[in-house]
Amino acid sequence: MPATPTSRDRVFPTSLFLAATLLAITLAIAPARAQIGSDRYSSIIIDAADGNVLSEINADDLRHPASLTKMMTLYMVFEALRDRRITLDEYVPVSSHAAAMSPTKLDLTPSTRITVEQAILGLITKSANDAAAALGELLGADEDRFGQMMTLRARALGMSRTVFHNASGLPDPDQVTTARDMATLGRHLVRDFPTEYRWFSVPAFTWHGRTIPNHDRMLQTYPGADGIKTGYIEASGHNLVTSAVRGDVRLVGVVLGAASNPERDVHMAALLDQGFEHMGVPVSPRIASRMPALISEASAAPVPRHIQAPHWSVQVGAFGSESAANQAANQARHAADDGDVRVESATVHGRTTYRAMLTGLSQGEARQACTVLARHKMPCAPIRPEGGQLASK
Repeated sequence: MPATPTSRDRVFPTSLFLAATLLAITLAIAPARAQIGSDRYSSIIIDAADGNVLSEINADDLRHPASLTKMMTLYMVFEALRDRRITLDEYVPVSSHAAAMSPTKLDLTPSTRITVEQAILGLITKSANDAAAALGELLGADEDRFGQMMTLRARALGMSRTVFHNASGLPDPDQVTTARDMATLGRHLVRDFPTEYRWFSVPAFTWHGRTIPNHDRMLQTYPGADGIKTGYIEASGHNLVTSAVRGDVRLVGVVLGAASNPERDVHMAALLDQGFEHMGVPVSPRIASRMPALISEASAAPVPRHIQAPHWSVQVGAFGSESAANQAANQARHAADDGDVRVESATVHGRTTYRAMLTGLSQGEARQACTVLARHKMPCAPIRPEGGQLASK
């Protein structure tokens, strides 16, 4: 007899036979790199109106939030604005501690003049760690104290398993959360600060003459999506909280622990599609909605490569060893401050080479990455999404 899903691993009512068949096909044709279904995967979809859970898998298991942490930082900033403890045009002091944050960042220095509004936009679009630390110090005097303030406020919001130690989400083994807690926070941001929440949908932010696009590609690829936040550190995988509205229904979704940005985004789209269908809201046909439904935490399907949304890549070299390619790709990722590290192998005439790449980019991001890498005297060639062809310059 098939096992009955528990409340911890609730799924939508679908045909298990069809899903299992699709899963078997997927596993046969897709690489085994996907993290969907791995031991660090969690997800949840809730109705923002009443908090009702529509689907959940591992929703109470502890995970590292990465830059989803900035959602809590922004909640604290919005509260301070509401209570008139700070103003949007107030300048944020930049300490040497904040300026020393690792990328992603706005490259702030102690002499930089940045307003609260600019710092907010830096967090939302660029996920700027230096701006997050500066805001934390503005509100809490130092980042450690601000982390304590964040944790206490999280508890008051019902985030019972979350602990914060910094304002940015940079790696800290003791900074943890759950998919359920992140959904709770997303719902509170929408409901408690409807005016400020609109910042999460800004397409870009101009800083010192540079246009910084919003990292959240769901805003361009998923109908009805209007925020909230992306996040990645090595210990967490690729995380995402998304809020989307169709008709009079708003859903908040959380995906934690994906292997890449494209996998994460396609998976979130599929879960939201299922959620809207569950709520009786028509969903227009989309490629992402054809992803096989989840069956259980142990057998959730990897995302087939042929249904992922097209993304550009850049190649930063070809090497005789996988370790050398990995090192080059990571160096390029640090310099370009964008993209996902990837190494692909190819064997020609019995010789294996390893291509070092940054993936998950838009066309503009790919060209921008190559411009930045050229300044560092690093090789770079944009690759079109269709067929892996090198793009002309």
